[in-house]
Amino acid sequence: MDRCVVLVDAGYLLGAAASLLAGEPSRSRITVDHSALIQGLRECAESDTERPLLRIYWFDGAPDRVPQPEHRRLRVMPRVTVRLGALTRSDGRWAQKGVDAAMHAELTELARNRACSDVVLVTGDGDLLPGMMAAKEHGVAVHLWAVQAADGDYNQSEDLVAEADERRVLDRAWITKAVRAKEISGICAPVAPPGPEIAAILSAPLPDSSLAASTGQAADGSDDDRRHSAAAAANGTQERNHPGKGVPTPKDLAALRAPAGPSAPPASATLRWSSDKGWVERPAAGEAPEAAGLPMLAQLTTAEQRWADREEDITTVGGDPFEVGEVFARRWMERLPEPFQVQKLSGMYPRIPHRIDGELLRYAARFGLLAHKDDQIDEHDRYAIRAGFWREIQARSSEQVPAGD
Repeated sequence: MDRCVVLVDAGYLLGAAASLLAGEPSRSRITVDHSALIQGLRECAESDTERPLLRIYWFDGAPDRVPQPEHRRLRVMPRVTVRLGALTRSDGRWAQKGVDAAMHAELTELARNRACSDVVLVTGDGDLLPGMMAAKEHGVAVHLWAVQAADGDYNQSEDLVAEADERRVLDRAWITKAVRAKEISGICAPVAPPGPEIAAILSAPLPDSSLAASTGQAADGSDDDRRHSAAAAANGTQERNHPGKGVPTPKDLAALRAPAGPSAPPASATLRWSSDKGWVERPAAGEAPEAAGLPMLAQLTTAEQRWADREEDITTVGGDPFEVGEVFARRWMERLPEPFQVQKLSGMYPRIPHRIDGELLRYAARFGLLAHKDDQIDEHDRYAIRAGFWREIQARSSEQVPAGD
């Protein structure tokens, strides 16, 4: 039939784009506007082949073949079909399994059934050569697209290039319409700097070395000590290392916020510690009763709202950690039966009550934000998630305060 089909190897397309724009093939170094990318592929394919588009097949890997947030967004787009292979980790590196075989099977099946007259392949893997040759034998014109190589050389199999009927290179100008490199900075939050209390905690000097020594942490402590210290500082703070001093514990950070003087009340910080049994909550005096009165988002959400939330997550929420925190906070505040509870939470800044904080991080996990190398939680993402949460809480709180107060 006189239609065209596009088969995209997402690992090649996005890896090559990351090499071109960020200098390394890691997809974590780029941000992708999938709607703009799909639209660009469609327009380009219809222009090159002079045929209407039948469908775009998006081939990618995923752990246990479970769709990730980007796959969920893609598969609800018109004329897009997502095919997933496995994503496995070996020797510290991620590798796709089954993606090439799935592309080969789809290509030969489309050609054998005469479902299209033209096929566009966005790939560089020479394993697809037999499938390309079979498609040509069934009378299908094969168009091979490459992403501009960062070093100006080829990033495709030479045999694949030689066998293609038509070739095209997607250059930097085309790629940057939908893909951009992430800016590398010390703080992940992309909008405003943290609030003054968080900034004060992060910038304040450590207590003297005697306090650090009393925690059992030396400057040259073991890897296990450092890992536990980083976990303990998770709730709203970042790990900081200072020459000649131990890593600050949550107790140290709470002390930095406490008023000076022997009669000063204790800091209202929630201390969180790591243990063999997981997270252990040790609330400061006076905080637990206040936090206990705040409902979780799940308690405020009806079945209809839950369905609408999932639809919004799939179609409009991009998955940026700062944005994820804002979305969660917005839903929580909009569904509160008592507006004064927003003010109550604002008074706990910068600490998020343990139950709500856990729910927030579980929500963020839907977007793949917490699954990083070695399955460890990335502290910068956690900071940005909470920063987005507080930014939305503070914005809504200011809107609720009557004029003149």
